[in-house]
Amino acid sequence: MRSWQRFRQSYFFYSFKRDPVALGSFSIFFFLFMVSIFAPLVAPYNTYDTSTYDIMDAELPPSWMDDGEERFLLGTDIQGRDLYSTMIYGLRTSVFIGVGAVLFQAILGIIVGLTAGYLGGRVDSTLMRIADIQFSIPYLIVAIIASAIFQLAFGVGRFEELALPLLIVIIGLSEWPKYARTVRASVLGEKNKEYVEAARVIGLNRRLIMFRHILPNTMTPVLVISTIQVAQAIMSEAALSFLGLGMPVTKPSLGSLIKAGFEYVFSGSWWITFFPGILLVTFTLVIILFGDWLRDVLNPKLYKG
Repeated sequence: MRSWQRFRQSYFFYSFKRDPVALGSFSIFFFLFMVSIFAPLVAPYNTYDTSTYDIMDAELPPSWMDDGEERFLLGTDIQGRDLYSTMIYGLRTSVFIGVGAVLFQAILGIIVGLTAGYLGGRVDSTLMRIADIQFSIPYLIVAIIASAIFQLAFGVGRFEELALPLLIVIIGLSEWPKYARTVRASVLGEKNKEYVEAARVIGLNRRLIMFRHILPNTMTPVLVISTIQVAQAIMSEAALSFLGLGMPVTKPSLGSLIKAGFEYVFSGSWWITFFPGILLVTFTLVIILFGDWLRDVLNPKLYKG
């Protein structure tokens, strides 16, 4: 209770209440996030239950258009699935991939950055050169190569079964250098401070000093990066799915829905791509807007109120 009271009286909460962009973006993000988490309760139909859709209902337009049906608010896709329900389940998949990939790349990047910054010397040089090499290659190229290798290794059928965890690993591996470089810079500024010297004097081991004393003081930039990276990971999944290296159509994500409906745009079934595209842009945009505000408010030199 005291923690909640302190939070309500904090500068962070005061700034949040006064900023309409932060309020609006967070509200939309929270609403869409909760809808995705509770997709089985919110969606009118279960996308994964084949008994809930019929191929004869394929490519039906939204309910307000001619030939539309009331039971399909946003129409149906090429498999006859309710597009509204499929979008909700697709958003859920995209959120899982986004959050999972960010957790993976954050853990890997934090460990590398902490180790490089604290130990220094050859360890620092070696780890940072590896990060620089990967950083010089566009993340999408890394993700495409890794995805193609996984498909060759496991086969297309097996890849479709393992698509969700594999995409989390693939996207995570392509973005960890951002965390490593950020954490390393923070560690270099912290490791010579008095509290770290005191920890060394009393005989604490390196691992304890790194993770218990230095790491908590590097988490502010990590939090800001993570917010933006969730949006980046979701967009990466959409790009890979559009290229045919992401989620299969049978396990919808926003990217796979856009990919599946793209070839039908010019035949008149524009809604199959249009509505998932709008949802993808809206979701990533509100995350980026909130992340930008978070970056500014956590850095007093940048925040202007």
